[in-house]
Amino acid sequence: MRLCRYDGDRLGLVRGDQLYDVTGVTELLPAHRWPLPAGDDLIANLARLRDPIEAAAAGVAPTAVASVSLLSPVANPGKIIGAPVNYKKHQAEAIADREINYDTDIKTIDRYGLFLKANSALVGPGEGVALRFNDRRNDHEVELAAIIGKTGSNIPYDQALDYVAGYAIGLDMTVRGPEDRSLRKSIDSYAVLGPWLVTADEIADPDNLDFDLTVNGEVRQRSNTAALIFDVRKLIRYASSFYTLQPGDVIMTGTPEGVGPVDPGDTMVATVDGIGSMTVVVRAA
Repeated sequence: MRLCRYDGDRLGLVRGDQLYDVTGVTELLPAHRWPLPAGDDLIANLARLRDPIEAAAAGVAPTAVASVSLLSPVANPGKIIGAPVNYKKHQAEAIADREINYDTDIKTIDRYGLFLKANSALVGPGEGVALRFNDRRNDHEVELAAIIGKTGSNIPYDQALDYVAGYAIGLDMTVRGPEDRSLRKSIDSYAVLGPWLVTADEIADPDNLDFDLTVNGEVRQRSNTAALIFDVRKLIRYASSFYTLQPGDVIMTGTPEGVGPVDPGDTMVATVDGIGSMTVVVRAA
C-alpha cells in the first residue's frame, strides 16, 4: 500500500500514476483533547485502517498523481533522526573535501552516533527546498527513510523491522559550515520526505535497495542500501537504546558518496527501488 498526503492535508491511496482520495477514513482516527498523545495518529492506527482505506478507494474516481502537490506522508513525526557518515565512500569524500569537513576529523557513525533534525524542517516534494545562506554551500543528501509504526525502546536487532510502518525517500539537505550538524540540517524545508509512504510489507529487504539522485538530469548520487555501515535494523536498535521510538518517527538512514551543491532553480529527482521517484525544485528562501 502506498499512502500520500497532498493538497491541503488530503489522504490518498496511490496505485501506479493514479491516486484515490480516501481522506474520509481519517474520521475513524481517535478524537483527542489537549495534551495530545505522542506520535502520529495516522501511522499509529495504520494497521486497522488498511481495510477501510481499500474500501474507500473503491468508491471514488482516481486523480493523476502528477496533478497534485505532494506533502510529507508523515504529518506529525515526534522525531526526525539522522544517521551521519553511514557509508564508507561518503566518509572518504568528506575527508577529502574541506568544503564538507571544515577541518574537522571525519569519522563514521560508529563514533558520531545519531543526530536530530527539527520537525519544522519537514516538507514534501511538492513544497520544494528553500535555500538559506546562499553565500554558503548547500548540499543534497539522498537516503532511504524508515518510518516507525509502533512504540518501542531497547528494540532487539532481530525484531527491529517489526517496528517499521513503511518507507519513503528522504533528502537530508545540509548547509556546510562549522556549526553542529543538527543546526545546519534543521533549516526550514531541509528535511524532504516523500513522495509517499510504502508500507513495510511491500519492501522485502530494506538493506538491498538501489537508489540515486539527479540534479538537472545529471546523476550525482547512486548506491545501494547494502553499503550501509549501520543497516536499518541496527539503526533502529541503536536509536531505541537512547530514545523511545514512537509511531511516525522518521529515521533517515544516511547518504552515500556524491553529495554536492544545489542552487535556486535546480531540480532534483530522487529515486529508490520499491518506492518510486520524487521531484524537488530548489528555490531561494
